[in-house]
Amino acid sequence: MTEANRGLNRRGFTMGALAAASIGLPSWAQAQGKGKEIVVGGAGSHKSFLDPLIPVFEKATGCKVLFEGTRSLVNLEKMVNNKSRPYMSVVLMDDPVMIPAVKEGVLEKLTVADIPSLAKLKPGTVHMDGMWANYMQSMTGVAFNTAKLKQVPSYTALWEPAYKGKLVIPSLQNTEGLAMFLIAAMLETGKPLKEAQYLPDAAFRKMKALKPNLLTVYTQVPQALNLLEQGEASAIAGMIGFNAIDRRSKGAPIDFVLPKEGGMAMPSGIAKVKNGPEQALSNAFIEAMLGAWQKQIADISLAQPTNVGVATPADVPKGTVFVPDWAYIAEQRKGWVERWDREMSL
Repeated sequence: MTEANRGLNRRGFTMGALAAASIGLPSWAQAQGKGKEIVVGGAGSHKSFLDPLIPVFEKATGCKVLFEGTRSLVNLEKMVNNKSRPYMSVVLMDDPVMIPAVKEGVLEKLTVADIPSLAKLKPGTVHMDGMWANYMQSMTGVAFNTAKLKQVPSYTALWEPAYKGKLVIPSLQNTEGLAMFLIAAMLETGKPLKEAQYLPDAAFRKMKALKPNLLTVYTQVPQALNLLEQGEASAIAGMIGFNAIDRRSKGAPIDFVLPKEGGMAMPSGIAKVKNGPEQALSNAFIEAMLGAWQKQIADISLAQPTNVGVATPADVPKGTVFVPDWAYIAEQRKGWVERWDREMSL
């Protein structure tokens, strides 16, 4: 069986399981949803695994779910700008963006009384006393076109002349862009990631040396994956695993790997918008994401679940996954992005 077919079969099984998973939604949520709607904000790339989940929620509750896909920083801006009259109910954002969201006062604390599965999450996945929680632990690595490459054993190879004009990386505007930024600091200094993450000057030096090999720097994931699938790019470094795996499951000549240096843990958070519409339905949606749908999310995304009662899928890529100091990054990121825009333009 090919990798693509294996992915399609897994997705087909998942769709069947999702129908059964709707039983896990609280009965009080099912009674309150008819004729109502909620807006869920998330990254555009989240659409690939939310597409099969949202119809199940709509059928179980009678509620219409509108998904608004963009970047985490854009979602934060929308929440701040609409603070007096919020229109989103739930947001899926990266942890370093959740931190300023808490400071801006646009998130509502999650409680076990409202969301029982909150008590079943792994240590370290519920943050700031319940202001947000992680619904999965995906990872970054290298996606590559299987017609162009057979393997990417080390990130150091990406600086070699063979990749000239054939490499794609994320912008620092995207949270996954931090993965290559931190790897660059490690390669430049020879220090472990735990220390290298605090050395941005080294990261910029190493990243600027990569510019001859760059085909483009993306902010939109589909654009990057199209270049990879068509063979214009040989590899995307810093790609989130589930995005590449989703394309692979649809037959694209793409694979995903963690090089020997490992990858970065993506901080996939879910939170309730303060004073957002339909708070009870917001709780129900978050409960489904943290409870009844954990296995399905892990199967679709090939990520580690955060609910302790759900096993990690056997085919999740193996390797070291580094968790950065997100509080430090949240403080520094604005300046890094501004410098990136000046120094990394092609």
